Amino acid sequence: MRARIWLTFSVLVLFANGPLARADEKPGPASSEAGHAVIPVWPGIAPGSENWTQKEVDYTRNNKQMVRNVTHPTLMLYLPDPAKANGTAIIIAPGGGFRFLSWQNEGTAVAEWLAERGVTAFVLKYRLLDTGESQEDFDKGKKPAATTQPDIAALASADGRQAMKLVRQRAAEWKIAPDRIGFMGFSAGGAVTMGVVMHYDADSRPNFAAPIYGTGTDGAIPEDAPPLFILCAGDDKGAMPGSVKTFSAWKAAGHSAELHIYSKGGHGFGMSQRGLPVDHWIDRLGDWLEVQGLMKQRGA
Repeated sequence: MRARIWLTFSVLVLFANGPLARADEKPGPASSEAGHAVIPVWPGIAPGSENWTQKEVDYTRNNKQMVRNVTHPTLMLYLPDPAKANGTAIIIAPGGGFRFLSWQNEGTAVAEWLAERGVTAFVLKYRLLDTGESQEDFDKGKKPAATTQPDIAALASADGRQAMKLVRQRAAEWKIAPDRIGFMGFSAGGAVTMGVVMHYDADSRPNFAAPIYGTGTDGAIPEDAPPLFILCAGDDKGAMPGSVKTFSAWKAAGHSAELHIYSKGGHGFGMSQRGLPVDHWIDRLGDWLEVQGLMKQRGA
């Protein structure tokens, strides 16, 4: 039974199982950006976007790095100091309503925090809607043709599952424990997270997951569903009800889950500082990872 995923902007999206690459297929060559390796998620063109022609755009808004028009999913690698590395890895999916990625505030800044604490982090650049060539097109909310973008949430979730599979396949290369690979995401990235959590095979199953002001879910929860860390603000009317619902569903199914709701914070706070207790949300994630035994070096 497919899960119904409520996005934070109150749109119901049905996730479909996306295809995964064959085990004998190899991804394209890695590149680098700002000193970090950038690894293609798919070998060749991502399935379902063979005819896309839009060009990826990097830009800055409110002094934060953003990305839109993504057609070629990638992972940006943040390796910890070998002396601190603990064997745990987390794939991070920034949010942006499937129109853009809040690349810095919900991506690279999170990866830096994790890497500093010994976690190998990957920032996922997943496929997005076509928002036009110009900033004017984007600001006007240009809508893509349905024939070229059949179901962006399903495609983005397929990117997430393939990213999980890729990281697990190459775990030894990055000195990662294959049973300590998690997935987290913000807003639309939280929807991608739940798309991975609700539909996976042995190679793409996350060992733990963290939807941050993400989604609620209905449907059959997998019997071996991973532990969840769920967090949002109480004044986030889009994310709060779904976060509570997901927590309740996980507990009712006998699975491990932890829920944090800050009274204030709104939506999209990420790593920004607002002079509120929610500014320290990521420390609560660190506490949870510690309790799960994921911050200790393997074998310690």
